[in-house]
Amino acid sequence: MAEQQTSGSFTYLDFDTLSRIRNMQLLAKTVVEGFILGLHRSPYRGFSVEFAEYRPYVPGDEIRHLDWKLYGKTDRYYIKQFEEETNVNCHILLDKSASMGYGSGAVTKLQYASYLAASLSYFMMMQRDATGLVLFDTEIQTLLPPRSRMTHLHLMLAELENLAPAGGTATGKPLHDLAEGVKKRGLIVLISDLFDEPDQVLSGLQHFKFLGNDVIVFHIVDQAELEFPFDQLTEFIDPETDERILTVPQSVRQHYLDEMGGFYGRYRQGCADLKIDYKLFDTSTPLETALAEYLYRRSRSY
Repeated sequence: MAEQQTSGSFTYLDFDTLSRIRNMQLLAKTVVEGFILGLHRSPYRGFSVEFAEYRPYVPGDEIRHLDWKLYGKTDRYYIKQFEEETNVNCHILLDKSASMGYGSGAVTKLQYASYLAASLSYFMMMQRDATGLVLFDTEIQTLLPPRSRMTHLHLMLAELENLAPAGGTATGKPLHDLAEGVKKRGLIVLISDLFDEPDQVLSGLQHFKFLGNDVIVFHIVDQAELEFPFDQLTEFIDPETDERILTVPQSVRQHYLDEMGGFYGRYRQGCADLKIDYKLFDTSTPLETALAEYLYRRSRSY
């Protein structure tokens, strides 16, 4: 395995390393152990019968709560803290539409999103929280209801290993369909590039909130989509409709950046209005770093 790199207080693996890990469970475990070292406090405190947070050992702590596996990896003592069970159900909703297949760097949006979904599933299951997976495009294509058994985690990770981008985008309908079928309030995690009409997506998210669910939106964006770095005559192709446009990037760059800035802003404000956590993930950012920063920020709001 390639050597780990460091950035500030975080330790992370580059995507070249991750791409060589073919087993999704091993990849998820690697990512989770990476970002948890940069995590001061878990936002999921209280969601589980066992794990609530890690903190450094101090004299007087009970030795039986030391995490020896983490010590073996870091050469530092950490205490596992515990909380009462609250029986949380977590639904991870992953957009598999064709637009998620775009990638200007080491990974596509769908690969990044799959790594994120696998890592969150692994994290939640290690906390003994029931976790399920929904794959969708214009319709729900795969639905694995929340379970807390390790065999269920293996099933979810197998789905992610075999996932390929396909289909159009109509995010609102799958969200409404799933909301109608969720019988128990819990945590809803949407992972998508959100290339759809914001009002329709926000309507679906509002449906979950109305039913009393906690909702998180991870907006997956490629760096080229954020910065529009093209500087030569370029043909742009819509992966879902095959529509093609040949243009000089310099002539449309500012208009593109203005339009996309408004697009991202609509989701940020819409989620804020609904009291939904919103986080934009740039696929060029190491996943462990992005997760650690988000989870720490979320924990500060509790």
